[in-house]
Amino acid sequence: MSHPPGHYRTLPGLRYPPGATVEDDGVNFSVYSRHAVGAELLLYEGASSPEPFQTIRLDPEENHTFFSWHVTVVDLPPGTHYTWRMDGPNDPEGHGWRFDPAVELVDPWARAVNICGWDRWRRQREGIRPHDSPRAVVLADEYDWCGDTPIRVSSEQMIIYELHVGGFTQHPSSGVRHPGTFSGIVEKIPYLKELGITHVELMPVMAFDEQDVPEAVWDAGLKNFWGYSSYGFFSPHPGYCVTPELGSHRREFRDMVRALHRAGIGVIMDVVFNHTSEGNAGGPTLSFKGFGNETFYCLDQIDRGIYLDFTGCGNTVNANHPFVARYILDCLEYWVREMHVDGFRFDLASAMARDGSGRPMEHPPVLWGIELSDTLAGAKIIAEAWDAAGLYQVGSFPGYRWMEWNGRYRDSLRRFVRGDKGLVPELATRLAGSSDLYGANLRQPINSVNFVTCHDGFTLWDLVSYNRKYNDVNREGNRDGTADNFSWNCGAEGETADAAILDLRRRQAKNLLALLFLSQGIPMLLAGDEVLRSQSGNNNAWCQDNPLGWFDWSLLDKNAEMLRFVRGLIALRRRHGSLRRRRFLLGRPRNGSSLPDIAWHGMRLNKPAWDDPKASTLALTLAPTRPDDDLLYIAINMDPETRRFQLPALAGRTWYGALDTGGVSPTDLPAPPDQAAVPADALLVRSRSVVVLEGRP
Repeated sequence: MSHPPGHYRTLPGLRYPPGATVEDDGVNFSVYSRHAVGAELLLYEGASSPEPFQTIRLDPEENHTFFSWHVTVVDLPPGTHYTWRMDGPNDPEGHGWRFDPAVELVDPWARAVNICGWDRWRRQREGIRPHDSPRAVVLADEYDWCGDTPIRVSSEQMIIYELHVGGFTQHPSSGVRHPGTFSGIVEKIPYLKELGITHVELMPVMAFDEQDVPEAVWDAGLKNFWGYSSYGFFSPHPGYCVTPELGSHRREFRDMVRALHRAGIGVIMDVVFNHTSEGNAGGPTLSFKGFGNETFYCLDQIDRGIYLDFTGCGNTVNANHPFVARYILDCLEYWVREMHVDGFRFDLASAMARDGSGRPMEHPPVLWGIELSDTLAGAKIIAEAWDAAGLYQVGSFPGYRWMEWNGRYRDSLRRFVRGDKGLVPELATRLAGSSDLYGANLRQPINSVNFVTCHDGFTLWDLVSYNRKYNDVNREGNRDGTADNFSWNCGAEGETADAAILDLRRRQAKNLLALLFLSQGIPMLLAGDEVLRSQSGNNNAWCQDNPLGWFDWSLLDKNAEMLRFVRGLIALRRRHGSLRRRRFLLGRPRNGSSLPDIAWHGMRLNKPAWDDPKASTLALTLAPTRPDDDLLYIAINMDPETRRFQLPALAGRTWYGALDTGGVSPTDLPAPPDQAAVPADALLVRSRSVVVLEGRP
């Protein structure tokens, strides 16, 4: 972009819409700042321009309406970079005001941002330098969606795949043209489609500060890899773009979404509205602190210079302030309406249930606003229903259609599979959709997002390989990451050449995933678990933008048998409606069937070991949802010995072996045409194994 000599003419502008909007006569800029007394708009030719080519001082009379500062810059072209400077009172302790006219600020409504000369730790150590802030980019909304619309999939049909955009293709083995980008994801769509998942859940892709790490972590050459440190909530992360300096953020993200939709795959964004990258009083001013610190953050009621921290990240967004709630809702609706996103997962969502003083609210306006938004009505909304200060709302999160990451499910399955005794009733409840959490308040099994691993914790292979975490490479003294992993190393800690232990680990990994995909609710698979990716015992690789945190594509060949198994598991789930019920199981016939929808067994029919404190076996029969579908019999044996299970008799049908985690590939999960009949009335289930039979004519 080139500019003619001189400066651009200005008009008073309009207070709405906020942000930078390209119009017929130029670009309208508008920002919120209730207590500012002055404002300047700085215009830059590009991301690397050392100086602004024009600085516009706004007139408090002409360019200030209510709580908005606004100006139209006539004929200003898209691609222009810009920042704001706001002047006003600085009284953190008394009123929470932190205005500083020397600091350039990122527009909270910016559709694209670039980091430019931003150096967080240089500013922390040396103070503010001229023009050292990230910059927003003026974008024109020109894009051909080619008829694309958001994916609409019934919740019970969902299979979620959690991945990190950067880490998924950054490894040299990925073979993509632009590693670590939205474009890289597009090149891997055939892999995702063959896997059989319905949605990708992208770890944070809103613009975040990669430099937001403790000082020792930064000095070690590490960075904020995961991205839970947002500051540009309307902007795709520039680090995932090929040409962010050209303002290509929106186009590159849309290209990815459109390509995924063409493959029938929905896009869920992991969003971080519980805190921002600005930290506490010692953190930098990037945006919100400089526009309206007292509005955007939860502050101590006595000393408003103190940030209330319910997130473990230095601050908490004041999400239920009327203006902030509207900001969050506008942002979400933008991503659905303009970017065709299919849903959101809300990090530490319970922090969004608190008021400005930190008290949990019975009816948080922002959460109900999200639930009831017409624009978001078709979008999936998923809560991580806890925060870092002890507010745990799994099963009681405000609202009704919210899905929840079911932490109870994760812990119960891990404990049962590793061999903890007396958990048969707990396991049955989790397999059946967690009715104890969701059945009493008008919710359904589809409110439960089931998982055994996620980004936060051990990978599947590490879960069966380590009893302890090994996070020293994070440079926080191994204090980070939870110590309560409910893991079991199968007899040796970490890497081993013992064939028997490796065989047991593979079987345990299969057991965990088999139970996940055999459960009522919505299964979520962590990217890389299907090929047994390891992080060498690190259960908090948040700062590891290196091979430790990347998806190693050579594992597709090394662990091809596991990949085949997972693809088969997903196919098994997708061909059985009885595993994807929208309503809770009743234990009696329904929909005209003569069979109960579920029957519980132990090693003997209809004799589950509900009251046996030493039991580690369970079996169940699931009736088909349609007359022509197969019955399912599932036997689970986490005992160290082989056990004999009595089989239900079938009238006019035969049992066929569909899955046996104790078998060798490919007999562990044969395709239906290759399944062998099970003619006997009893079934031997190997130690620490799961067996599934299909009953059909």
